[in-house]
Amino acid sequence: MPSILTALTQREIEAVHHTSLAILRDVGVSLPNREALDALAGAGADVNFNHQIARIPERLVVESLEQAGKQYILHGRDPERTARFGYGDFVLVSSPGQFAWVDKDGGERRQPTQEDTRAGIRVSDALEHIDIVGAMAMALDVPAEYRDVWMAAELVKGSTKPTHVWVANGRSLEYILRIYEAVTGGRQAHRQRPMIAAFIEPISPLRFPETGLEILITCARYGLPIGFGPMVQAGATGPATLAGTLALENAEILAGIVLAQTFGPGVPVCYGGIPHIMDMRSSQISFGSPEQGLMAVAMTQMAHYYGLPVYVNVGLSDSKRVDVQSGLERGMTLLMGALAEADTFGHMGILGADQAGSLEQLIVDNEMAAYVKRILRGFEVNEDTLALDVIRKVGIGGNFLGEVHTRKHFRRELWFPTTFDRRRWDEWWAEGARTMADWAHERKAQILAEHHPPAPEPDLVREIDGIVAAARRDLLGA
Repeated sequence: MPSILTALTQREIEAVHHTSLAILRDVGVSLPNREALDALAGAGADVNFNHQIARIPERLVVESLEQAGKQYILHGRDPERTARFGYGDFVLVSSPGQFAWVDKDGGERRQPTQEDTRAGIRVSDALEHIDIVGAMAMALDVPAEYRDVWMAAELVKGSTKPTHVWVANGRSLEYILRIYEAVTGGRQAHRQRPMIAAFIEPISPLRFPETGLEILITCARYGLPIGFGPMVQAGATGPATLAGTLALENAEILAGIVLAQTFGPGVPVCYGGIPHIMDMRSSQISFGSPEQGLMAVAMTQMAHYYGLPVYVNVGLSDSKRVDVQSGLERGMTLLMGALAEADTFGHMGILGADQAGSLEQLIVDNEMAAYVKRILRGFEVNEDTLALDVIRKVGIGGNFLGEVHTRKHFRRELWFPTTFDRRRWDEWWAEGARTMADWAHERKAQILAEHHPPAPEPDLVREIDGIVAAARRDLLGA
């Protein structure tokens, strides 16, 4: 196993931690939710109800960190298909949904539809290194009022893996939880075998959205895992210095953990250290900068300091195509996050900084994950692998192809790509000199033609469809 990659010394980790404590104590966080303010006041925070600001003392942060659950497992419709957090696993998620869609590399963007969502689920289910299935496409032909409920239903019906859906608010969450409870056999069964982890995004700097607080409170009370992922942008919603951005990001995550433990003592949490930079020339957020990788490594260290599983935004790019920039930015930052030993990484299949979703890109990302996993596995050094006997036997100028030792070891020792091209030039040229994007497009067509995940039992499908219909009537008024 390669050495762990670090960006911060122990002294620097503690400096970030203490700065974050000072931010929470002196500045506080904005919480537009009376229930959250009351709960924090009862726990010992200094709450200004008129301004909806809570200043959180160090004691409360430390107690919440000690109390928080440090491991959890998400389950798929198939109980054997799981994703583990806090166990040292390498977990990849396909994007829960983009608001634009590209059918083929370099093509125009368009609005995604229900059929794109179903295609995204099917391809994600087929790819062996995608552990949690997101819908990839935000179905804009479904009304926004109950879209997340519809998408949760499609995910559960379309994949046996664990799934991830963007939840809009507390009202739609009620129906989404009913879907997962229908699959698992009730609320208590779902608590024992959770199929959903809440994902809360504070609005930097230091504000929590009302809808996010609704979701947080409900999931904490149900005992479901909760992840916190602020996206502080250095130079815009955070200081221009990376250290200052880390301290602010960390403060927002710690505030979320305090809230989670206030409403659900012991509830497991995931530390989503996903700060970014703002490109000062374009005024756009950047997903592929070198600073992105550096901050991801530092955030992973902070999460490990607290003993928490961690999600970092790496394996992403600012490029809108399957090209050199994309491969360089995705591969370098994903490897940095992996060598820092994060648990999970940026959502796969995204073009640019949340500019669109692409199934071709998702397929390339799947191959990239296999490449990184091979590096993480390292190699063994022992008497057999040092191969002195076979080297003596083959001698000077010989060949190892026909040796038993080669047949014994090569399949485990060497990684064999399924999409990356290693053929001779003449063979590659004769078959059309296809690019990586061409290969991915062909693979997408093959998956959509051949991969058909097992469907749920008909009674379960009817129950899920009934929940979606009820959500449509209640949330849409139709």
